[in-house]
Amino acid sequence: MDDADLTPAAREIQRRWRAREAPDGDFIVFADGSLHVMDLVRLVPHDQTDNPRAYEWHWYERLRATEWTANYWVDLGMMATHTHAGSRAWGGESIAHGSIGWVALGTDERAPGEPESPHAALSPPGTVEWLAICDDSNPFVAVTLDDTTLTATSSLGRVWTFPRDEPQQVTITEDPDYPWRQ
Repeated sequence: MDDADLTPAAREIQRRWRAREAPDGDFIVFADGSLHVMDLVRLVPHDQTDNPRAYEWHWYERLRATEWTANYWVDLGMMATHTHAGSRAWGGESIAHGSIGWVALGTDERAPGEPESPHAALSPPGTVEWLAICDDSNPFVAVTLDDTTLTATSSLGRVWTFPRDEPQQVTITEDPDYPWRQ
């Protein structure tokens, strides 16, 4: 991606990404500088209020913006990464607050044939295509990537499945491997 071809908002997104920062809130920001405002809704069955495993989670798109200003940016701590076919997924938490989780899809900027570093999560980030950040998801501790989806597992027992081309269409399901209390 040539910086000369980018809008000011798109340049700001890439600059903040390289500085490992994201806007604070429930957002998906895209490489073109656009932003989707999201809303996390948890539906609790009236007869299972003490069973978090029964809760249904939905992250809905509320608004799209091409021009916007963030009031606050958070520092990103990387906890997980995965590569697939020239792309890389990252996941982690806000350094400022543990309930804030984030995932990103971007380019894998290793040279062809270069092996995966054991410290890939700490290496400089590539170019971001989109970044999703959620104030109440908890950290994303594992990510996987394939041709169509980025899947992120939170430390709160939820699996978030993001379509690569439309991450705002995310689905959230229970993590079957999570050690739910009995």
